[in-house]
Amino acid sequence: MSEYYRDAQKLGQKEYRSCIAHGISPLLPVLDDFVSDERVNLGVKLGVVTIPVEFIVGTKTRGRTNSFARNFMPILPENTEFGGKWSSLCESHLRDGIRDPVKVYEYMNRYYVQEGNKRVSVLKFFGAVNIQADVIRVLPERGTGIESDIYYEYVDFYRCTKINYLEFSKKGSYKELLKLLGRDPEEYWTEEERRKFSTVYHYFREAFEDKAGKTMPPSAVGDALLAYMKVYSYADLCEQGPAELKKSVSKLWEELILQQEKEPIELKPAPMEPKGGILSKVIITTNAAKGLKVGFVHDKDPIASGWTHGHEVGRQYVDKVFGDKIETVSYFNAMISDPMETIDQAVKELCDVIFTTSPVLLPASLRAAVDNPDTLIMNCSINKSHRYVRTYYARMYEAKFLIGAVAGALSASGRIGYMCDYPIFGQIAGINAFALGAMMVNPRARISLEWSSVGGRHAAMERLKKNGVKLISSMDNARLYEPGQTLGLSYVDGESQTLIAVPIWNWGIYYEGLLRQVLNGTLQAEYESSSKAINYYWGMSAGVVDVKLTDEVPESVKRLVGYLRAGISRWIVDPFIGPIHIQGGGTVGEPDRSLDMEDIASMDYLVENVEGRIPVYDELSETGKATVENVGVEVARKPDETRSEDGR
Repeated sequence: MSEYYRDAQKLGQKEYRSCIAHGISPLLPVLDDFVSDERVNLGVKLGVVTIPVEFIVGTKTRGRTNSFARNFMPILPENTEFGGKWSSLCESHLRDGIRDPVKVYEYMNRYYVQEGNKRVSVLKFFGAVNIQADVIRVLPERGTGIESDIYYEYVDFYRCTKINYLEFSKKGSYKELLKLLGRDPEEYWTEEERRKFSTVYHYFREAFEDKAGKTMPPSAVGDALLAYMKVYSYADLCEQGPAELKKSVSKLWEELILQQEKEPIELKPAPMEPKGGILSKVIITTNAAKGLKVGFVHDKDPIASGWTHGHEVGRQYVDKVFGDKIETVSYFNAMISDPMETIDQAVKELCDVIFTTSPVLLPASLRAAVDNPDTLIMNCSINKSHRYVRTYYARMYEAKFLIGAVAGALSASGRIGYMCDYPIFGQIAGINAFALGAMMVNPRARISLEWSSVGGRHAAMERLKKNGVKLISSMDNARLYEPGQTLGLSYVDGESQTLIAVPIWNWGIYYEGLLRQVLNGTLQAEYESSSKAINYYWGMSAGVVDVKLTDEVPESVKRLVGYLRAGISRWIVDPFIGPIHIQGGGTVGEPDRSLDMEDIASMDYLVENVEGRIPVYDELSETGKATVENVGVEVARKPDETRSEDGR
């Protein structure tokens, strides 16, 4: 067995030299060096379980660290007692196999050996995947960073599944996976279910590593699997053989590898100017010659939904502006059945560009975009990291800031109401901008926040009225002729409503701008020049957002709004200048500096003068839940419950 030891020793020496060259310790990490005895003594016994060999990274104590390089390969001379014992164990493994479990401590889903270092070394040398181990789990302190947050989510996941080889790099991923699997987080898995998932996972990992190589961390495989299952279902995954799986992984590769970007989203705050040149002229000429066919897929119809009506007005505007250069067609009520069928219909009817106008259509849009790479599919949502679907949304928070200023100026008491529909990306920024605009002109302004997706719009309005609030911002996408609805900012006194200010979504101008970029080639150029997900987030500077004031607004307030509107359009005025004081006493942002656009789009907190909170998932209506599942802020996607610290 001496030849095996010499081969293993060479691997250890190579690893040792590499670590020295890179300025890191060449020896095994020692758990006792970075976890206190007090924490270790609180460890939870898991019993004898099967653990991944690749997750065994160090030792519990310093006793044997000088015998191994960082990769657990031996570095002591062959003629030592250690070398002899390692070779004897190697011979025993080849003859009978290693059966006795090692004893380990688990910390942050990595294992540190207390007894059995040589057994681990031999198994790692021969490429073993798993090993039996008697495990004691050492829990980290909660709230010490994103790593500990993800770990405690793993502990909850492990409690019911007993799966310890699956890792993610982002918070919320374990619950998201369970939702995609159709499993209740509290539902215990059977041994058969665990074996089935393990088989699927390892087939997927093989396909992923065949494309990416074996240098990616385990969390990269988990992230990629989750991204894959957002396009193809678990049932699809179970039916695919290794060869078919490798083809579909390759087909979806840009989406999968995007998950490793630290900042996977690239926001486009304004239309990109065409760079000109021969290529762009060719694209313009070609597209103009053949004409574009553009489909608009809606979750509802324009009679039932003011949101759909607004997008339909935008489509009609496109017809007038482009004439016979662009043909448009609408598809309504896509959510009545499978939305994929509606999008597929648009593809079959040769639409070159398809706009899906609701966040609930995002999953179907992604699947359709992967299956139809020659069709440009765009979804109306924001802050989503999907490579094959570009998203678009308006910076409505700019209009809300202006309307908040109007409300603050007109409110003698400072009591102002705000009704929002769904706790999704973009909407939270609108609430905060409104509140900051009101406080800018009225330091006493307090915003009473209610949600129409919690108990219905009527109930939310009644809660505001009961609290004596009469100046209310609500239902931005309602249609002017719908009776009983408030639109924008209104003065509500009993059943009487007086309209004051209306936020305007200029969808026609937005669609015109996007389609001109399709025609001149800049949309494709932006995509090809970036490795990230493209999110268009245009605002007043692009003319896609505005505010309409009624005669109820005094001229002095109208002038104020005019100044602010001009400043926002010219990027001089910004609603979110730090420091911004938020609920709970904290602050966000640097003094006298604007928040990054990415931070605005992903807001999941409320500013200090908002009275109310972001609802949790279980409180929402069914439509609210479906919307939040796709584009909801993380706070709203959490059930209102707590777990014990050990998660068992």
